Amino acid sequence: QVQLVESGGGSVQSGGSLRLSCAASGDTYSVYCMTWFRQAPGKEREGVSTIDRTGRTTYAGSVKGRFTISQDNAKNTVYLQLNSLKPEDTAMYYCAANVRPSCLYLGSEYNYWGQGTQVTVSA
Repeated sequence: QVQLVESGGGSVQSGGSLRLSCAASGDTYSVYCMTWFRQAPGKEREGVSTIDRTGRTTYAGSVKGRFTISQDNAKNTVYLQLNSLKPEDTAMYYCAANVRPSCLYLGSEYNYWGQGTQVTVSA
């Protein structure tokens, strides 16, 4: 079992920055990929960024160049730095862990989820 706890969300103005954290505990050795998803009210969940155990990263086109994912293996924590935020980035952000060797943006692939942290960007 893996437990995930997100933090770092908040309310910022357009152009602002936030850093989200996802702290993992439990059988973290089993995790292959960590992914950030987000879901805005009335919209489908979308994948934002992934990082695998080798450190390889991917980004959705809508956030590429603005968001940066990283991990601190000693702390079992994955971070998502959000820069140049836009109102359309407003959503609940979730981190998810996959024990299978996959980093696809398919929520059904992921075994463990955090409770989410809210990001609100005002114009």
